Amino acid sequence: MGKGFFNTPVAINEPVKSYAPGTPEREAVLAAYKELFNSKVDVPLYINGKDVKTGNTRTMSPPHDHKHIVGQYHLAEKSHVEDAIATALEARKTWSQMPWEHRAGIFLKAAELIQGPYRAKINAATMIAQSKTVHQAEIDSACELIDFLRFNVQYMTDIYHEQPESSSDAWNKIEYRPLEGFTYAVTPFNFTAIAGNLPACMALMGNVVVWKPSDSQVFSAKIIMDVFKEAGVPDGVINVVFGDAAMITDVVMASPDFSGLHFTGSTFVFKELWKKIGNNIHNYKTYPRIVGETGGKDFIVAHKSAIPKQVATAIVRGAFEFQGQKCSAASRAYIPSNIWSEVKDLVIEDVKSFKMGSPEDLNNFITAVIHEGSFDKLAKYIDQAKADADAEIIVGGGYDKSKGYFIEPTVIVTTNPKYTTMCTELFGPVITIYVYEPEDYTATLKLVDETSEYALTGAILSQDRYAIVEATKALENCAGNFYINDKPTGAVVGNQPFGGARASGTNDKAGSALNLLRWVSPRMIKETFVTPTDYRYPFLGEN
Repeated sequence: MGKGFFNTPVAINEPVKSYAPGTPEREAVLAAYKELFNSKVDVPLYINGKDVKTGNTRTMSPPHDHKHIVGQYHLAEKSHVEDAIATALEARKTWSQMPWEHRAGIFLKAAELIQGPYRAKINAATMIAQSKTVHQAEIDSACELIDFLRFNVQYMTDIYHEQPESSSDAWNKIEYRPLEGFTYAVTPFNFTAIAGNLPACMALMGNVVVWKPSDSQVFSAKIIMDVFKEAGVPDGVINVVFGDAAMITDVVMASPDFSGLHFTGSTFVFKELWKKIGNNIHNYKTYPRIVGETGGKDFIVAHKSAIPKQVATAIVRGAFEFQGQKCSAASRAYIPSNIWSEVKDLVIEDVKSFKMGSPEDLNNFITAVIHEGSFDKLAKYIDQAKADADAEIIVGGGYDKSKGYFIEPTVIVTTNPKYTTMCTELFGPVITIYVYEPEDYTATLKLVDETSEYALTGAILSQDRYAIVEATKALENCAGNFYINDKPTGAVVGNQPFGGARASGTNDKAGSALNLLRWVSPRMIKETFVTPTDYRYPFLGEN
């Protein structure tokens, strides 16, 4: 491993393990899965370094086996949230003053713990809690979280290294202070790495955090906190509360010391939080930082020159990995008629080859969606597509929630480019395809840009460089992450910083220095070596 500024380790992306038959990692994760599946874990709140059990609990069950209970978690009351805020503010007095390289050491240790002794456990917990296949868990809860922790240290180092020019008579320096007050992290169910990164990156920069994980991700969130505790995150720096999101948020945002929101979740909720901050703005000691990554209605556009097999693979991987529950998942596609017949056959063949079931069976490519609410929403749109004259389901369309929340990967073809599932974010294994005439390529690009309120990810597949240039320019505002000849998913920390604009968020690019800069309040310090003793300047002449 190389060296960076002040001899900090340079981040290198964590290699993805294969979990192929006969590999040690395969056996380790299956053993961890079996142990955790039967664990009946009791997950407390975590406030000021202490496990807090309220006695008011809710059970946890895997989405693919919803009758099986793997444990319970405790729900916070208002007083617990107030305690979390108070202890965070107390911890700030020492944490904000800790030398930055010691903060870095804690989170580098956390990365090493996940890379080694916690890898099988955090992957297995993610497979259970979020119904991810072992590959999806590996690239998320192991590799991406490790990358976030390591790369953030490198980005912090680079930020601190950036200093203004000085002269012989004055020394200029910028002090990258943490925000004054405490910050609030609200994290989603779908990525364990995001759940870990949102509070960790703020704490790394010297901030203290109240963290509210998704109710559907508590099982794996506990492993994250176990790692942080073992890595040495001091008491009170990251406090975890579960329960009524509205109540927790109201208490947090009523505090005059609230200084920042780091959010990943739905667009509607993010807008409501922004509104609440605005309504409370006169109460705050400082203007709160607001960083959010929200929804997407992500697209694939194929040009007439695209290779059908590449297009089909981009569709099935982009739309159906992790059951389409990635904010970057492809959920609308525009395919020219000259290649559509071949693309259609290839997509149907691929989808019919999928195996669906529990992630414990490593032969399964598809597992369950996250909960009954998601299942019911997806089933409603699938049923509507079956009934509508301008839509046709060419593969999939089945669903069953008797044991788990299983939705078959479903491909809808529509003759209406503004059909409801071309516009509405579904967050599940459903993609809608519109077939256009090759000569309408320019008009179709305009259609892509105007169809959705979101602007998160998108992809163009083409062998014609002029067509790629045209698409890149025409679609510049409708995707914060744009992919050429690839699926619109799979951003890697340090390689493709992630985030979108429009209704998809503030585009502060997680996995880059841009995001970390949101969690500091720079102070400019000028030290003059020879201080003037006369107010007169030469332009005044002799007096």
